Amino acid sequence: MLKKVWSFLLMNLGAFAVATNVHFFLSPNDLATGGVSGLSIVLDKVVPGLSLGIIMIILNIILFVVGLIFLGFQFGAKTIYASFALSFMVWGLEVYAPMEQALSDDILIQLIIGQIIAASGMALVFHQGASTGGTDILAMILNKYFSIDVGKGVLFSDIAIAASSIFLFGPTVGMYAFFGVILNGIVIDYALQQFDDNKEIVIISKESDEVRSFIVEQLGKGATIHTARGAFNYEDKEVITTILGRKDFTRLKKYISAVDQTAFITVHSMNEILGQNFKRLA
Repeated sequence: MLKKVWSFLLMNLGAFAVATNVHFFLSPNDLATGGVSGLSIVLDKVVPGLSLGIIMIILNIILFVVGLIFLGFQFGAKTIYASFALSFMVWGLEVYAPMEQALSDDILIQLIIGQIIAASGMALVFHQGASTGGTDILAMILNKYFSIDVGKGVLFSDIAIAASSIFLFGPTVGMYAFFGVILNGIVIDYALQQFDDNKEIVIISKESDEVRSFIVEQLGKGATIHTARGAFNYEDKEVITTILGRKDFTRLKKYISAVDQTAFITVHSMNEILGQNFKRLA
């Protein structure tokens, strides 16, 4: 129960970080950097009279209805909640902390700071198994009917939104928005790697049995053992492969240095791990 409450709080914190970027950094500078927020910034200039938050709520309703028609209920309760929470947070910030003008005359620094805040928030939301919905639904439709990768579909829609801002706000703002799309993707990938900082550890040690026992019994992790042959002397050796987080890897290094200082260890950073006790395949 406590874990679910913590996950709920983190999801809301992530959504609030994205809302902070939209309200304080993107909207005052007309930076439509993709997603429902970017499309709302564009529509806010085309259809004045509605607040940005209200436009985001309306767009999310439309997109979820379209998603139900073409996809069925494939986007989970967490995503529905996170998308509407973001929209209501933007609306709340407009009501209680209205922005009369941009924070600075320097659009670039506002874009960079805002996108870092938002991308960190998005990573928090993603880490809880949700997303802020929006253009993800369009990407899923493109994937279903045209076999376009979901990641590419999101990127295409975000670029299209950023490109449309060129006609409304001019080429300078449009290019900043395009840069924001690229920056957002880079920071999200980096932030997610920090959350899932697992590494593949490959160990060759003369004390293979002791190392294996430490991994399984002390760390409570699994390992794979296979036999390899050295190129110089054709000597058969056991090779242990395991996946560990940063803390467990530190403990393993300390143990191996105590039992076998001649051990050979290689470490590989993992972008994504599926199956077993890690992320589900589907």
